[in-house]
Amino acid sequence: MKTIVSTTALALTLVWTAAAVRSAGGRQNNVVLFVADGLRGGMVDAHSAPHMAALGERGVSFPNSHSVMPTFTMANASAMATGHYPGDTGVFSNTIYVAFPVPAAAGNVTPFLENDAVLGALDEHFGGDYLNETTLLKAANDKGFSTAAVGKLGPALLWDHTDRVAMRTTIIDDSTGSPNGIPLPADIVEAIKEAGLPLVSPSRGPNGQAGTFTVPGTKSANIQQQSYFADLVTKVLLPMFKKRGKPFFLVFWSRDPDGTQHNQGDSLNQFKPGINGPTSLAAIKNADDVVGKIQTALSELGMAASTNIFVTADHGFSTISTESETSPAARVSYKDVLPGHLPAGFLALDLGKALGLPVFDPDDKNSRILPGSHSVRGNGLIGEDSTRPNVVVAANGGSDLIYLPSMDRDLAKRIVRILFEQDYVSGVFVNDGLDRIPGTLPLSAINLKGRSLTPVPTLAVNFRTFDSGCGKPSNCGVVVADTFYQQGQGQHGSFGRADTFNFMAAVGPDFKHGFVDPAPVSNADVGQTLGEILGLRIKPRGRLVGRVIREALPGGTTPRFAARTLVSEPGHNGLATILNYQILGDTKYFDAAGFSGRTLGLTTPPGR
Repeated sequence: MKTIVSTTALALTLVWTAAAVRSAGGRQNNVVLFVADGLRGGMVDAHSAPHMAALGERGVSFPNSHSVMPTFTMANASAMATGHYPGDTGVFSNTIYVAFPVPAAAGNVTPFLENDAVLGALDEHFGGDYLNETTLLKAANDKGFSTAAVGKLGPALLWDHTDRVAMRTTIIDDSTGSPNGIPLPADIVEAIKEAGLPLVSPSRGPNGQAGTFTVPGTKSANIQQQSYFADLVTKVLLPMFKKRGKPFFLVFWSRDPDGTQHNQGDSLNQFKPGINGPTSLAAIKNADDVVGKIQTALSELGMAASTNIFVTADHGFSTISTESETSPAARVSYKDVLPGHLPAGFLALDLGKALGLPVFDPDDKNSRILPGSHSVRGNGLIGEDSTRPNVVVAANGGSDLIYLPSMDRDLAKRIVRILFEQDYVSGVFVNDGLDRIPGTLPLSAINLKGRSLTPVPTLAVNFRTFDSGCGKPSNCGVVVADTFYQQGQGQHGSFGRADTFNFMAAVGPDFKHGFVDPAPVSNADVGQTLGEILGLRIKPRGRLVGRVIREALPGGTTPRFAARTLVSEPGHNGLATILNYQILGDTKYFDAAGFSGRTLGLTTPPGR
């Protein structure tokens, strides 16, 4: 394994004063964090998203922004909420192996984390706080701020998940008003009634329809649900915050464009237009409209001058491919899969076949997956006994996690050889607790080995990505995805640049005006920076942290950073895992990773 330094950016020494996080009168300013789930870094302009584009022009734009790896919602939500990478929070993807049957997930050992009840079960099992790090919203509430998190189920609650009482942070998501919802404070309930709004969150309606391989998915953005959440923020929460007369911290997690890009029906079984069709573009505009509504409400309430608005995305996005020339699973006929294409759970099926072991579906009461069938969500328990599997596959989309409960080194090496024979694989990262396996890099190289409480994956498997040929690769990536969605719909999670490149911009009294930041930034930095602006002093447990983006704040200057490439030794067939990253001080920013020629945006060093 070797590291190659390729470029260095000119910079000056950082300058910083405490005055950068306070208004002239010493009053603490407010923060609105708007997360446009799945918004690609190159998709925002004056036409597609005028409010977000103008926000970046007036304040700070971040053209060198990064999702943390793996590029999934909950992993990045934990990074923003704590300022720590997944190796510390244990949120390695949207679906992880937790080594105990989760009651809230029907006994599943590989639960999907975008679920309030599941998050509660994990907290209970892992000593009251499965993240093992204090979230910003919890710390802000403890300090006396008014706090709220509104929007998408899962990431909204993650911001203050340990104390589920009505007098703490206000949580409003898909479950609000249902038996599974977080209770609302009495004054918020009365304000909702006075505003003439329902107390129960609406469903996504037609936007929730994903279709099948013969029936296109949705042609509608998430208007109904998103409008409800926007009304609650602008007509209830912001006026309530003003009435209280305290500084506030509000998180709005917009399901669009993510949910629409997943389900869109513009491109059934085709790479073009993929996630660049009219439905996906309408979803981007839908998210942008909410930013405009929040800005208008702040102005009308007289709070615009004292409020910082930070807009980011948890990850980018790609169009799905379900094609493979090497996968045994693709050569089987399924009643609900396009003939000759990969089914959900292809990785688990291919590993089970190569190892000569049965595969069980944890999302179907551990039932055995019979020939001609596949798992519900892609997860798989491989071994003779489903309750004591040799191998666990947590399927996530653009990358999967593999767990070996026994940490058997020989089995890990055997699995790596199997993976290296598949054309859909592009790079493998291995738990540092095992011997170095040729062709792979350690999990620590991408900040997945830290002080997490949840089980650490044995292997993280990245899938192949490529350019559909639209002229702007980061906007037109294609990913081979282990998913129940169809070819032509949308997915993320890979280590290709289309998924690691997210949109980011900020404006407000604690940010510079008209500044384009050339330095690399990430969602872990968002957590650290907002904590600094809010004056929070949170004692960390782990060391995998982002940095304060000081150059974006008054008095800060651009820091020095460098681009580097890490290359593993070759595997048995000559393939080597390559990692392109940037480094600023001790902080790493991951551009792309995988095998040469199989990852979008990956720069291969000479001789590789």
